[in-house]
Amino acid sequence: MTRLQPSRRRFVATSLAAASALALPTLPAHAQGAGAAGRVLRIGHQKGLLSVLKGRGTLEQRLAPLGVKVTWTEFTAGPVQLEALNVGSIDFGDVGEAPPIFAQAAGAPLAYVAATPPRPALEAVLVPQGSAIRSVADLKGKKVAYNKGSNVQYFLVKLLEKHGLKYGDVQSVFLPPADARAAFEKGSVDAWVIWDPFLAAAEVALGARLLADAQGIVNNRGYYFSSLDFAGRNADVIKTVIEEIHKVDQWAGGNRSAIAAELSTLWGLPRTVVDKSVARTVYGITPITREILQEQQVIADTFFDLKLLPKRINVLEAAV
Repeated sequence: MTRLQPSRRRFVATSLAAASALALPTLPAHAQGAGAAGRVLRIGHQKGLLSVLKGRGTLEQRLAPLGVKVTWTEFTAGPVQLEALNVGSIDFGDVGEAPPIFAQAAGAPLAYVAATPPRPALEAVLVPQGSAIRSVADLKGKKVAYNKGSNVQYFLVKLLEKHGLKYGDVQSVFLPPADARAAFEKGSVDAWVIWDPFLAAAEVALGARLLADAQGIVNNRGYYFSSLDFAGRNADVIKTVIEEIHKVDQWAGGNRSAIAAELSTLWGLPRTVVDKSVARTVYGITPITREILQEQQVIADTFFDLKLLPKRINVLEAAV
């Protein structure tokens, strides 16, 4: 990745900090759209609030005066979103804790631009209703399915550690959500580590039993990201996106029945499933702080120590 000059680095850092604070001062003309007609913001999104934002069309309305066109691409998980960022296919997206760390280690030029509050109830280990597994300690030697490089991988590491097990004490089966659910239903795996709404759907439709969620284990924040280059050249666009996400978050937190109805349609899931997920969701958006990035550094160091990362990384490099 090309190293930024000191003046360039200061400009990017200032832009991202201001955008995260949801209160950018008046930007210079070149950053407000003057001479910038024809810009494109390519958003990658999972099924969540960004999808709600897409459905409302308010972001497009806000960005139209700046000459910015918005395109959307849906992904099933964070790692593939960040692969898309790394090859230059998207400019903005939402992701869990672990994928940005693997992406940074792979050289992706990502920049953290905002975060969610902790949401530990939104990920958990599931076992079949009739499983003999009654405690986390019972997972030793068992086949555990989860999405490699996702936030649930870190959760599993810390959960096992808390209960006196090592990461290598379970047989990891790397599967994306849809394939993992199929394997879980067939009994090909003993447990499944997954996030909402897949988590709620398995609880309701399959009668899956929640063995342990992430409460008291990990924070499970969500992150909004861009690339260092895009954020540096389009501070006004990043500011606007975060403002519109903030509006949707505020509305969702105060209108849970309404957001559940909207997400039910979006996800194609029964209201019983969506209500379960929405009830345990903490809505909000927060600036990126040194403390939050330190949380990410702890995750990165853990993965490196487990030899899951090819090299040690400095998460602060993704904040400039």
